[in-house]
Amino acid sequence: MSSNVALAQYIWLNEKGVKQYSDTPPPRSVPRDKIIKTPFGNPRGQDKNAAQSNDANKSTEGKLEKPVTTASKNEDFNKRKIAREEADKKADSERQNAENKTKNCERAKSYKQSLDEGLLIMTRDKNGERSPIDEAQRSKEMADVKKILSECN
Repeated sequence: MSSNVALAQYIWLNEKGVKQYSDTPPPRSVPRDKIIKTPFGNPRGQDKNAAQSNDANKSTEGKLEKPVTTASKNEDFNKRKIAREEADKKADSERQNAENKTKNCERAKSYKQSLDEGLLIMTRDKNGERSPIDEAQRSKEMADVKKILSECN
């Protein structure tokens, strides 16, 4: 039997699904899709264009599925790690900004309360001398504080 297999130029599946080996073509009753091998490399009745399209599909499939290597796994891991670190940095930055905004709002509320109560508020001039603010400066400071507080809510 092994010598027959070695000389076989045609291979097809019979009606029971068993492989048949022969050096003569299969009977005409065998459907084209059951012919596995012919001496010409493609099953009998299959045209060259179909064979070429099958080859093209096989080459495309090979290109789409690249083998997973340790290097590609490492590269994917590093990409995920960098993305995670960037997300953590962004989250920390947003948290810090929120804390700073909260502190600034608290300071602005306290300063507004001091302005509303009419407390004596001192400033320093170019020479470092202390002087109290006048009503014009007080109203300007009040406008600035209200603007800051409007952004707090």
